[in-house]
Amino acid sequence: METFTAVETRRAIKHYDPEHRMTEDEINKLMSLAMLSPTAFNIQHWRFVLVRDPELRKKVRAVAWDQAQVTDASLLVVLCADPKAWEKQPARYWRNSPKEVQDFMLPAIDQYYRGREQVQRDETMRSCGIAAQTLMLAAKSMGYDSCPMDGFDFDAVGKLINLPEDHVITMFVAIGKGVKDSWPRPGQLSMEEVVITDRF
Repeated sequence: METFTAVETRRAIKHYDPEHRMTEDEINKLMSLAMLSPTAFNIQHWRFVLVRDPELRKKVRAVAWDQAQVTDASLLVVLCADPKAWEKQPARYWRNSPKEVQDFMLPAIDQYYRGREQVQRDETMRSCGIAAQTLMLAAKSMGYDSCPMDGFDFDAVGKLINLPEDHVITMFVAIGKGVKDSWPRPGQLSMEEVVITDRF
């Protein structure tokens, strides 16, 4: 599927075929594409929890407003992130770069993030948002539908997936074979309203 078509036809689908199973190759391909998503300083702080246990899915659904896509989609991805990834062996993020690049980037990472808790957290949200869009467009290109989600109890889900104390949950993406079309687009704002040249 062409990129333009994937962007234009991707919609948030709520109803899925609960019997459909994605193959391991499809899941691996999807995740390998998500892992190509950009992150600041290449720190790759996203962590993708694939919730595959049916009983665990039911528990997640119970704390997600009983939304059916949590259990019925072929794949439920909980996008998490490690806001402290910047200080955990940062040399590995640049190990294949020339020494002069490493010598510049590693101190820059420390200088940018150290002591800036809000920046660290904001960066995880940006990175996971980009990764979620990559997941959804890749899924569409593979013939699957998807639904981005933040309608759930973050703390309860964290307990269910044993989220490490220094990690955060950013959102879900449900992926599968849709069985019911989304509503028509409910009200797109005009380009004149949302695209600003130079200044407000």
